[in-house]
Amino acid sequence: MAGVSVQAFRRQGRRYGAGLVCSEMVSCAGIEHRNERTLGYLRVASDEHPLAIQLFGSDPRSMAEAARMVEAAGADLVDLNFGCPVKKVTRTGAGAHLLEDGDCACRIVEAIAEAVELPVTVKLRRGVRNGSRDCLQLGPRLVAAGAQSLTLHPRSAEQMYTGMADHTLTTELVALVDVPVVASGDVTSHARAQAVLAGTGAAAVMVGRGAQGNPWALREIVDGDAREPTREEVAAELVLFVREAVRELGERRASGFLKKFYGWYLGRGRFPKPFKQELLRLESTEEVERRLLAAAPGALELVERLEAEIPTGDEVTLELPISVYGGG
Repeated sequence: MAGVSVQAFRRQGRRYGAGLVCSEMVSCAGIEHRNERTLGYLRVASDEHPLAIQLFGSDPRSMAEAARMVEAAGADLVDLNFGCPVKKVTRTGAGAHLLEDGDCACRIVEAIAEAVELPVTVKLRRGVRNGSRDCLQLGPRLVAAGAQSLTLHPRSAEQMYTGMADHTLTTELVALVDVPVVASGDVTSHARAQAVLAGTGAAAVMVGRGAQGNPWALREIVDGDAREPTREEVAAELVLFVREAVRELGERRASGFLKKFYGWYLGRGRFPKPFKQELLRLESTEEVERRLLAAAPGALELVERLEAEIPTGDEVTLELPISVYGGG
């Protein structure tokens, strides 16, 4: 969910029923070196709670220091990413690499658990290689080191996002540990969520890619409400998301960041394909908003209603240069 789970995405998820939202993964090295863009990820809005901020790194000392800043920023959980399969992360000794370096993984958890009062949680994959069962050996060790919950995405790092998540491993992990286990992977409907929960004994399910540009999936998973959104509802949510992204990232960064979301929102037969391509060619988010409202005139009233319902409480922020919060 790197490059996706910004504050605008998380706040939308809370509105549609997510019980807990999580930041995109944040580099502990970036925090340690006070990188402005990295520190901007520690921005917490009043309507995000409960919120987990997810860290990645390989050095227990710097991870513990980053966790202290996460606590100071107002997060409710410190989540650790021991599952990212991307090479630029694993080659630094972080992410999924830690599935094969259990000693280091446990030292990181122990250091953070000692450094902060917040609960420490860990997200992991089944292992690095296809067929691996490393998660079943590592999971209990992480709990002994101080992890208070585990999230398992039972694909290997080699698989990336291909194939199916093997939730038989989730069932086995649940039986091995005495902390809540969250099941992640291929949870895209109410029926599937119920089946995974009943079949594995997991305490909860995690939804990621299924909610990209599709917050209505959360409503369906949580409540079983499978109504398809109208064109006006789609346009209204996208306009609000655009406005929130610009507020958070600034116009320049938001313009590039938002392009992938246009396809996610407007796909699934909701709008013609040429319309998405038209939005991609526009030079500003103001033009995008005008075009969306022209294509679905009834969306404006919905946008105004949504904005009126969103809490406007101050964000909890660290004392950092203002450029961090204005888009840099």
